Amino acid sequence: MLKKSAITVIKCLVFFLGWAILSSILPMPSPENPAIWRLWAEIIPLLSIIAFTLIFWLIEKREVKLHLFDSPAKGAILGIITGLVWLAIPTLAMYIAKLIHFDGINSVDLFPVWVISAFLNVIMQELLVRGYLYQMLKQKYNIIAAAIVTTALFTACHGGAFEAGAVPVLNILTMSLLMTVILEYSGSLIAPIIMHFIWNGIGALILGGVSLADDYPHLLNLTFSGSDILSGGDCKIEGSIIVLFVNVLLIALFILLKAKQKSKQ
Repeated sequence: MLKKSAITVIKCLVFFLGWAILSSILPMPSPENPAIWRLWAEIIPLLSIIAFTLIFWLIEKREVKLHLFDSPAKGAILGIITGLVWLAIPTLAMYIAKLIHFDGINSVDLFPVWVISAFLNVIMQELLVRGYLYQMLKQKYNIIAAAIVTTALFTACHGGAFEAGAVPVLNILTMSLLMTVILEYSGSLIAPIIMHFIWNGIGALILGGVSLADDYPHLLNLTFSGSDILSGGDCKIEGSIIVLFVNVLLIALFILLKAKQKSKQ
């Protein structure tokens, strides 16, 4: 058992560190336009995680079932509906409570390119934590072990939250757990990818209330005021305890739906 655990830990480290190293050493064009630069900056790590996923999957002799694109229609519908609800509830609650104020519109060049970049970033993140690594750990151990390890990895990848306080960290942690239960309920990565993209795409690129890389623009100027624990403070939506409440509520809901799904089967 100890040997098996040691081998699994080494696999996880090699997979993650190998992806990080490959992403950093692959040559990248240096276009002057910031939108095109960001597009390339997202393409490189995505190609790296696709390469490592394929390599490790082949090393495992295809025994690890990746479940990347199973049930596409179900995944797409679930991702769209749940993603919109997930973002709309805290945003509307904060707006009604006058924690959010509209303060103008920005002009963004090549906005569709920024949207594509954000989408590629989401695919990369979900493949990194809920692709091969998650399915390998689930198959060799169980869902709980897979969820703990990948949630820790996802939270560590958003290390900036640790400087902001407990609520932003808990929001990142529960977001990862929510994506995991959505993965389990839907049976593929499609739903988590779409949900995650709606959160980033609308929440960051349109509302400017979600944190992405510093160079990402946003169409609307929103200001956040009031109690930091409600408004999120410097972290905006992602620092609000309202988001934490919604995350926990949705996690509980989909755990119940998954249990009901299993009982029917």
